[in-house]
Amino acid sequence: MPGPVDRTMRYTTLGRTGLTVSAISFGASALGGVFGDIDEAEGIRTVHLALDAGITYFDVAPAYGGTTAETVLGKALKGIPRHRYVLSTKAGKYTRPGAYGCDDLDYSEARIRAELDASLRRLGVDQVDIVHLHDLEYQGRTRTESAFADGFPALVKLKQEGRIGHVGAGIYPLDLWRRIIAEAPVDAILTHNHYCLNDTRGSELVGPCRARNIGMINASPFASGLLTGAPPAPWHPASPEERALFARAAAFCEARGVPIAKLAVQFSCHQSPFHTTMFSTARTSLLTRNLQWLQEPLDHDLVAEVRGILHPVVDKQWDYDAGIGRPVRAARPPTGPDHEDR
Repeated sequence: MPGPVDRTMRYTTLGRTGLTVSAISFGASALGGVFGDIDEAEGIRTVHLALDAGITYFDVAPAYGGTTAETVLGKALKGIPRHRYVLSTKAGKYTRPGAYGCDDLDYSEARIRAELDASLRRLGVDQVDIVHLHDLEYQGRTRTESAFADGFPALVKLKQEGRIGHVGAGIYPLDLWRRIIAEAPVDAILTHNHYCLNDTRGSELVGPCRARNIGMINASPFASGLLTGAPPAPWHPASPEERALFARAAAFCEARGVPIAKLAVQFSCHQSPFHTTMFSTARTSLLTRNLQWLQEPLDHDLVAEVRGILHPVVDKQWDYDAGIGRPVRAARPPTGPDHEDR
């Protein structure tokens, strides 16, 4: 069972939500096997270690591993006093186990209510602090208007009923983020792959969010596996040539005595204008490693050199929707390095 919170962790208020969150937060996608097979007991130990390290914000989704991530996270949080953590999940996107990209997008109020009840049961809580409307850009944006017309109003009703604490969104494209910030009733946003070594376009959202006091969550400092030094999962839309470019950047860092994963997590966390930066892992060794790296200074000269190598893909808009039908499992053993860091 986790011990007392480590007060060396920094904390901040997540915009107008009023929620106090740790500057480093825990994404639970890895608990669902999104980046490779996991050991459930080790995943639970990783959550407990995160709590001991002072991490207080945990995010998950029913789409991660076909509800597996919510189930494992619920087991890990069982018996933990509810005031010890801030918890968010997502709604609108649902995925069968082992079928990354084969998503069921449904933003109707009836489905969101039913799936929220199921999420709460898996997580073992009566309420979640935030529900993010999930990946409304997928399937060629054919469900985007339903998300605005049906999904966001459904979350507002659930907030008014006290079933959820706050309304959020979790998507990728910058143009759609601008619309959400301007039009949707969001209290917080969770953007991924937009404040990392190869993409800092997320900074464009900071001004509009601050103007509305919207909480800002920065996810995927490892660029969904591109910046770990190991091959990314097969579902990632990067081409073979682009993957080779990231491998070249990783080799350059290794030659300088710094793993590219270290540079990546330091860059996203030390430099970020967001309230909290979130990474995902299901292994205690990787969590410990990342937290140790964050105690060390960032090599700004090395950052500039690596971004120079990655120049052809800097600020590239990836087509994550192109991963439809690709397998979840990485083509390497689960003991491979960093395979579940996001």
